[in-house]
Amino acid sequence: MIAAIAVLSARHGFGGLDLAIVVFCAALLLGVGLYFARRQKTTEDFFVAGRNRSPVLAGISLFAALFTLIAYIGIPGEVVQNGPMLVLGSLCALPFSYFVISRYLIPSFMRLPITSGYELLETRLGRSVRLTASITFICVRLVWMALVVYAASVVLVNVTGCDRRWLPLISAGIGAIATVYTLAGGIEAVMTTAVLQFVLLLLGAALTVGLITLYAGGVRPWWPEHAPAHWMPQPFFSADPFVRLTAVGTFISYFISTVCAGGSDQVAIQRYLTTRNAAAARQAVMFGHMTVGVIMLSLGVVGTALLGYFSLHPELLPPGTVMGRTGDGLFPYFLGHGLPTGVSGLVVAGLLTSAVSGVAPGINSIIAVLNQEIIEPLVRRGTTAEGSKVRIARVMALGIGAIITLGSLAMGLVAGNLVEVSGKTVNVFFYPMFSFFFLALFVRFATSTGAILGAIYGLTTAIVVGYWDALTGMPRVSFQWIGPASLLVSLASGCLFSLVPLKGRSPAVAWTFRVGALAALAFAVSRVMALHP
Repeated sequence: MIAAIAVLSARHGFGGLDLAIVVFCAALLLGVGLYFARRQKTTEDFFVAGRNRSPVLAGISLFAALFTLIAYIGIPGEVVQNGPMLVLGSLCALPFSYFVISRYLIPSFMRLPITSGYELLETRLGRSVRLTASITFICVRLVWMALVVYAASVVLVNVTGCDRRWLPLISAGIGAIATVYTLAGGIEAVMTTAVLQFVLLLLGAALTVGLITLYAGGVRPWWPEHAPAHWMPQPFFSADPFVRLTAVGTFISYFISTVCAGGSDQVAIQRYLTTRNAAAARQAVMFGHMTVGVIMLSLGVVGTALLGYFSLHPELLPPGTVMGRTGDGLFPYFLGHGLPTGVSGLVVAGLLTSAVSGVAPGINSIIAVLNQEIIEPLVRRGTTAEGSKVRIARVMALGIGAIITLGSLAMGLVAGNLVEVSGKTVNVFFYPMFSFFFLALFVRFATSTGAILGAIYGLTTAIVVGYWDALTGMPRVSFQWIGPASLLVSLASGCLFSLVPLKGRSPAVAWTFRVGALAALAFAVSRVMALHP
C-alpha cells in the first residue's frame, strides 16, 4: 500500500528546529492526556465526558475520529493519479448524509442512557446480535488503527529522511503516545486535541498550496487547463461495474459509507453521546460534516497544485515516481522537500497529531464496548468494585495499544492506492454492521437469525466485489460498487431470512435452516470462483 511513498528519496533539510517542534508536539499530546487524567473519576467521564460537551467540540472530534492520516495523504494522491471526481462527488453527498444521520439515526441513539451503541441492538434483536456487532467493531477498529500507525510511520520516515530501519521504532512510538494519551485523559483529552489536529492539517494544506503558488509564480501556471493524459475517463454515470469512477457512483458510495459509519461505528456514536441531547448531537454532526468538507476541498486543491507543480518541473519528481501510478507519494515528498525549516517540523507535528487522533478515539471506543460487554457484567455480579472500572479500562488501553503496534508491522503486505485500500479492507465491514442497526430500528419483523445471516451475506458480497479480480481472474470491479452491493444484500437477505418462522421451532430445525443458508452462500461463492479462466 505504501510502496508509492517508500520510493521517495530522503529529505536533506530536516534539521534540529524541525525535530524540536515534533518533540514538543509529542510532549504536548502527553501533557493534555495527563491534564485530563485527574478529571476521569468515573466511566461516564472516561467514555462520554459527562455528556456535556459542546456541539462544536464534538463535531470537530467526530471529524478527527473518522478522517485520518490515510485520507489526508490519499485524497491528494487520488487527485494526482485520477482527477478530482472523488472529491467533488463526496462533497455533494455530505448534505444528504447529514440529513439522514441527524433526522433518522441520532434520535434513536440519544433517547437511551447508553455508553455503547451496541446496547441498543440487544433490546431489539437480542444478545447474540449485540455480541456479533461488538466483536466485528473491535476487529475492524484494530485493523484500522494498525493501518493508520503504519501509514503514519512510513510517511514520517520519508518526510524526515531517517533510515527505514527505524520504522518499527517509530510505529511503537506513535502507538505508545496514543495509548498513554488515551488511558490518561479519556474521551475528553481525545476531543480536545482534535481541534489542534484540524488546525495543523489545514495549515499544512494551506502552506503547500501557498508555497507551490510562490514557486510557480502564481496560480495560473499550476492550474490545469485540460485533463492530463494519465487520467482515466470519469463519466457522469455508467452501469458498467468495471468503470473505476463515475460522478453518480462517487455520490452514492460516499453517501452510503458516511451514513453506515455514522450509524454503526462506536467511534461516531460515542461522539453523539458526549453531547447533552439530540439537538446538540445534530449540531455536532453538522459541524463534523462542515469540517470534513473544508479539509476535503483543501486537499483537492493540494492535489491539483501538486499535479501542476510537478508537471511544470518533472525533473523534481523523486526517482521511481510516476504520477499516474504513485500519486500517494507526492504530498509527503513535498512536505519533506518543499517546506522551509521550522515549517516542515510544524507540518510533521500535524501528521503526528493526526496519527494519534486517528488511533486514540478507536482505543477509547473499543474500551467503551469492552466495558459494556465485560466490566459491567462483573460489577453487576459483585465480582468487581464500581470504583475500579476506570483502572480496568486503562489496563485494557495498554493491551490494545500493544496489539495495534504489533499489527502495524504487518501492514506493509497490503498493496494499492490508499483510497482504494481503505475501501476494500476496513470499510467493507461497516455496511453489514449498519444493517444490524437498520433492521433493529426500522424493520419490526426482523429477527436475530435474519440479522446475523444478512450481515454474513452482505460481508461476503463486499469481499467478492472488492476482490473480484483475484477471485475470478476477470478485470477489477470498481470499489464504488462495494458499498451499494453489500448494503443491498445485507438488508434484503436480512429481511428475507427474518420472514422464516423459526419462533417456537426446535433448536434442530433452527440450526438446520441456518446451516442451509450458509451452505447456499458457500455454493454461490464457489460458482463465482469457478469463473476463473
